[in-house]
Amino acid sequence: MKNILIVDDEDSIRQSLEGILNDEGFRTAFAATGEECLDKIQTEDPDVVLLDIWMPGIDGLETLKRIKQVRPNQLVIMMSGHGTIETAVKATRLGAFDFIEKPLSLEKVLLSIQNGMKIGQLVAENRVLKEKIDRDYQMIGDSQPILRLKKQIKIAAPSAGWVLITGENGTGKELVARAIHQQSRRADRTFVEVNCAAIPEELIESELFGHEKGAFTGATAARRGKFDIANGGTLFLDEIGDMSLKTQAKILRILQEHKFERVGGNRTIEVDVRVIAATNKDLQEEIKLGNFREDLYFRLNVLPFVVPPLRFRKEDIPKLCSHFLQHFCGKESRDIKSISNEALHALMSYNWPGNVRELKNLIERLVIMTPGQEINTADLPREMTEAQSETEPLLFGQNQELPDSYRDAKELFEKQFLLEKLTKNNWNISRTAEEIGLERSNLHRKIKSYGIEPE
Repeated sequence: MKNILIVDDEDSIRQSLEGILNDEGFRTAFAATGEECLDKIQTEDPDVVLLDIWMPGIDGLETLKRIKQVRPNQLVIMMSGHGTIETAVKATRLGAFDFIEKPLSLEKVLLSIQNGMKIGQLVAENRVLKEKIDRDYQMIGDSQPILRLKKQIKIAAPSAGWVLITGENGTGKELVARAIHQQSRRADRTFVEVNCAAIPEELIESELFGHEKGAFTGATAARRGKFDIANGGTLFLDEIGDMSLKTQAKILRILQEHKFERVGGNRTIEVDVRVIAATNKDLQEEIKLGNFREDLYFRLNVLPFVVPPLRFRKEDIPKLCSHFLQHFCGKESRDIKSISNEALHALMSYNWPGNVRELKNLIERLVIMTPGQEINTADLPREMTEAQSETEPLLFGQNQELPDSYRDAKELFEKQFLLEKLTKNNWNISRTAEEIGLERSNLHRKIKSYGIEPE
């Protein structure tokens, strides 16, 4: 039964409403003053509050204001026999759902309660869905690369700057984009995702900008595009490196002018959108090849983020495994499975070319296919157990003797680590320094001290 709190200083009104609402299947509670109402809010946990405006002590508007301070989502319907338009507007601004004039109409009271409960249910469902999305897209891990990335997000998210996220497939670029949106000033607005690689070239403009009726064969009605839908919020352009040069030119115009026309239309539409782009490609190399516009690259690359691959944050694997086990065991309605120490060691010895996505898919498969409650090395794919046996004896490389001291071992590892990173980034010092979290001048000193040179 839904609980209705009736707040009115007139006993006759409280009794009349009690009889009506009880007959309709509601449970009722009462308060005669605003102060009593604030106490009853805590003890009765009402679904709806019917609140009179004119009462002794604090009036209904002040009571409404205090209710919203402690319970922002509380559904409140105001009642008054001396209502004016000004009073109704003020009550609405303070958060009232509806305003009913006295003498009360039975039909209007019930209709207002029913409508309010429908809205309340939608708000509650939306809140639960948002919490679920936040859980599903949270960034798991406390390794140094992830902590550094989270710190960068916290600094950059509140700004209005455009963002370019780079990283290998499966590293979690979408998670970074959503984290930036959730910590931005647009968090309560729309987050719209577009996978540029998944949309056919002939449809990408219609998808992004929308189209007018009759713009092309099959356009039987006008349609809003993703930029229009994301107005006021965030637009995430995933795999932007796969976008054609023609579409890139239109994206650049929107970033410059904040306006566009739909396909087949001539009406200019102005938008306020924060663009976050992501790619697994080296855009500077794509620029050299003539596949990506240099001016668009510099427009997007205001706030660059590099998402580390899983092989550079292997200490996060235990936490990721635990998170995915809980997620998929819950999804499959099974008891939470565990992973043996030997199996976990094998997972941490593997290089994960598919990154976190590969690990997530593996855990889902193991949850479904492993008959026991514990996942062992025998349950793992052969390439992972082989990777463990191959990598365990090797510390620095094949046929290379171990250094005699810890200091020498540390220096040798650091030299090889820097050489690998520099080679991967084509000896771009700035990009390498950003990826590994070193100051550019500090990286220069280390290169000089180790005598590292391009091979």
